[in-house]
Amino acid sequence: MDIAPFTLGPPASGHHTLGLIVLKFDETLEQDFRRLFPSRDLALYTSRVPSGAEVTTDTLQEMSQTLPASAALFPPAARFDVVGYGCTSGTTMIGAAQVAALVQQGVKTPAVTDPLTAAIAACRALNITRLGMVTPYVAEVSLPVQRAFEAAGIAVPELVSFGEAGEENVARITATSVKAAATQVGLQDVEAVFLSCTNLQTLDLIADLEATLNKPVFSSNTALAWHMAQLSGAPLASEAAGRLFGKP
Repeated sequence: MDIAPFTLGPPASGHHTLGLIVLKFDETLEQDFRRLFPSRDLALYTSRVPSGAEVTTDTLQEMSQTLPASAALFPPAARFDVVGYGCTSGTTMIGAAQVAALVQQGVKTPAVTDPLTAAIAACRALNITRLGMVTPYVAEVSLPVQRAFEAAGIAVPELVSFGEAGEENVARITATSVKAAATQVGLQDVEAVFLSCTNLQTLDLIADLEATLNKPVFSSNTALAWHMAQLSGAPLASEAAGRLFGKP
């Protein structure tokens, strides 16, 4: 066997490198991010973290035990601009600061964010102080998310939940169901609507909901993508819908 000479060049990642930690049972977040970050001049690496088939406070908190190992599965030679942990409720239970610390145990990155942190940042960017929220989960999971916004100074007077605990079902809740719940919330005395949960299919609903309600509507996934773009300078898709992305 002959040994051929070779040279080393720059990595294939382009100008921006993003990391995304996705829950084992999540079927939606990666699909949305492929559409929201379509640039060929951007590398998006994903890792998976073990998560429960049933969403409870216990299964959410258990992710703190495996987050460092999941983050350590990213390519060691990649130079990440930002890493996102894709769980709104998990961040609420573990704590955003602890999530960041756990992720940085496994991967070197100057910035870590999550859907809760991103949604709070989105509210501040849009000057939202009264938020309506739609969540798929049971009360023991949904109510702490509501309280987390309120602790950040954002009132959540309207909350609608589907009362579902099974992640496989959450990923299959229909657009009709989500749109009806979001409309119910958005017609109340709120300034915007937040569609909580990275596994909920919401991306194609935002433009229509904003047109109907004449209010900003954003989801865990669009907030996370927006915040990661803000932190990294990575370009978002030009067709990304929603006032959060500067679209009327």
